Amino acid sequence: MKRAFLFPGQGSQKVGMGVELAAAHPIATQVFDEVDDALGMKLSEIMAEGPQDALTLTENAQPAIMANAIATLRIWLDQQGGVLADHAACVAGHSLGEYSALCAAGSFDLATTAKLLKLRGAAMQAAVPVGEGAMAALLGIGFDEADAVTKQASTNDEICVAANHNAPGQVVISGHKGAVERALPLAKEAGARKAMALPVSAPFHCPLMQPAAEKMAEALADVAISAPSVPLYANVTATLVEEGDIIRKLLVEQVTGMVRWRESVTVMHESGIGHFVEFGSKVLTPMVKRISPEAETTSLVSVDDIAGFTATQ
Repeated sequence: MKRAFLFPGQGSQKVGMGVELAAAHPIATQVFDEVDDALGMKLSEIMAEGPQDALTLTENAQPAIMANAIATLRIWLDQQGGVLADHAACVAGHSLGEYSALCAAGSFDLATTAKLLKLRGAAMQAAVPVGEGAMAALLGIGFDEADAVTKQASTNDEICVAANHNAPGQVVISGHKGAVERALPLAKEAGARKAMALPVSAPFHCPLMQPAAEKMAEALADVAISAPSVPLYANVTATLVEEGDIIRKLLVEQVTGMVRWRESVTVMHESGIGHFVEFGSKVLTPMVKRISPEAETTSLVSVDDIAGFTATQ
């Protein structure tokens, strides 16, 4: 059965992440040490001990989530044997997880990935003054209805757009705080079961992130991007990508563009992917099950998860 390897996005961080992996496997410690060295800070200590507000900072959360996912993957590959291309037909990641996926597939080395995500997180946080932007989750409403709500809530001065199409009945919106707040009752009127503001520090994946996109364009221009060992399904197009220059372009577009997660999973499944394996969290596999209920899913987070999955192969 063909497999896709998946990598989570922001929100999957928690204090204590990576501790069990590092205690059980020197491979994890090597990953965390390399990320610490690349960033010139003890990110691994923040991951292990907190405080929570330091880990939640976008510029820390993004490389931390990546490091944890890559450590999980490398432990499993060490136990299973072989390289990623022996086990996966493609990779995909949700928002920042796209960088983790590219690191896993060899397009970026680990140090470069960590530096890019630190910069990305800082640039996204700085793009919009605190308090001016917002995001919200609309649950139990179709994408077309959610998109119509965002248009209705927008004005000439304030925008609101669909930022993530995660799964059937799950759309995240983003934009100016006033527009997002106007969208919440409109979504309820349109049939949403829930419409709730999200505790995020910036309005990700919307045009307000253009300053961050420009920063990433500058940073990525100086980075060599190798062809991935297996193709990537890109967030903003939900299509296979294998060329470094196209990956570079789409990573810039991703900062302001919508994460087409539902579409990506659908296309992967229709292409013959029957098994989706998530590394480092249990956030994406429930979405996969909602999108393609007949697909097999596995989430690898703990040492026991890794050992159990290895034993079945």
